[in-house]
Amino acid sequence: MATKRYEISGEQWAKIALLVPGKPGDPGRTASDNLLFVNGCLWVLRSGAHWCDLPERYGKWKTVHRRFSRWCHAGVWERVFEALTADRDNEYLMIDSTIVRAHQQAACGKGGPRIRRWGVPEVD
Repeated sequence: MATKRYEISGEQWAKIALLVPGKPGDPGRTASDNLLFVNGCLWVLRSGAHWCDLPERYGKWKTVHRRFSRWCHAGVWERVFEALTADRDNEYLMIDSTIVRAHQQAACGKGGPRIRRWGVPEVD
């Protein structure tokens, strides 16, 4: 089965499947499809759309958002990110200008001490 835009592959899912709650044997409810839920979250986060615009194939947007929030508060996403960043072979571990947005006034560079290239402040 081909991976849709914004979704993770089966290989990527295998790396995080054991880190998320809702597996058979976990306390509490067993999730019907954690992969579908994670892909729904990624669709919203990567597309920049509102939760209410989540495609129906991922389930009810309010249910997905509520579960996303519960995972945030429980630290699930932090555990997943920590595990992924610990893997030195993770080809998706990067930060670039497409995912980091600077404040609109960050480009002007006014104010503050002037720093020479080697890190020593200039004397005014």
